[in-house]
Amino acid sequence: MKGIRKRLIRSGLILCLSLMVLAGCGNPSDATPSDNEAKEERLIKHAMGETEVPAKPKRVVVLTNEGLESLLSVGVKPVGAVEAFTGEGTWYHHLEEEMDGVESVGTELQPNLEKIASLKPDLIIGNKMRQEKIYDQLSGIAPTVFAESLRAQWKNNFKLYTDTVNKKEEGEAVIADFDKRVEEIRERAGDKLSTEVSLVRFMPGVTRIYYNDTFGGVILKEIGFNRPSAQDLDDFAAEVTKERIPEMEGDVLFYFTYEEKGSNEGTELEKEWTQDPLWKKLEVVKEGKAYKVDDTVWTTAGGVKAANLLLDDLEKYLLDEK
Repeated sequence: MKGIRKRLIRSGLILCLSLMVLAGCGNPSDATPSDNEAKEERLIKHAMGETEVPAKPKRVVVLTNEGLESLLSVGVKPVGAVEAFTGEGTWYHHLEEEMDGVESVGTELQPNLEKIASLKPDLIIGNKMRQEKIYDQLSGIAPTVFAESLRAQWKNNFKLYTDTVNKKEEGEAVIADFDKRVEEIRERAGDKLSTEVSLVRFMPGVTRIYYNDTFGGVILKEIGFNRPSAQDLDDFAAEVTKERIPEMEGDVLFYFTYEEKGSNEGTELEKEWTQDPLWKKLEVVKEGKAYKVDDTVWTTAGGVKAANLLLDDLEKYLLDEK
């Protein structure tokens, strides 16, 4: 009987060990790791206060294009994102290949709350400058984190977004690569850093001279390029009339045109201004150094991927010119 009892005990132990391997040794904390991960949260400080967010969010909705670029750059594909402001397609052309399976949730200025809710997000990322009025409604759908503003704040926003999705280290690597490019361009530029770079934007019914508190302006300053004295202001931009075209003078002028979907007004305004006698009198125009560049890259998209494309333009027009 003792031998039988020992065999039964031994068999029971073997069975228990087998079940422990398969089921995590009967420990509830190990048996359902996915459930526990879903419950883990992190506290994120942001423009609207503090919010507990999932430690490993699986279904993110992002409500700015610069935020979208941030997520994609660290390998996070959202389930929903806002559409591009411009172009014939849903997404900006430089992002299209990465957006398969991502659903549109409206625009930055008018997110579709019903669509967002239908995607059952576990995290929403947006911007106070764009969506402050609907923050409470968004928070009722899922934990919501907002950056404060846009334009020159793209790096600060990037750090917030990548930290929020628990990709801080990956984000730091992306910014380190960008900073390395900036340093390389600065070294290559040498004496060319004294070049005064003018920025002008044409929009439907509006022409703007861009100052330092802009996406392009802050990158030029980071590298070390000069700005014309009339544009070297820690401000956003000035809406100008044609009488102020002389303020657009520089050693190099970059102009870009914003066109709304289905419209041609911005392009028509650009043609009108660039045919004006005052424009043609600009030395930078007469010397053939007024370059039209992509509005999406220079201001509209506003994220890390666009920032790298902007560096490509600076190398092309300021460093590689004949």
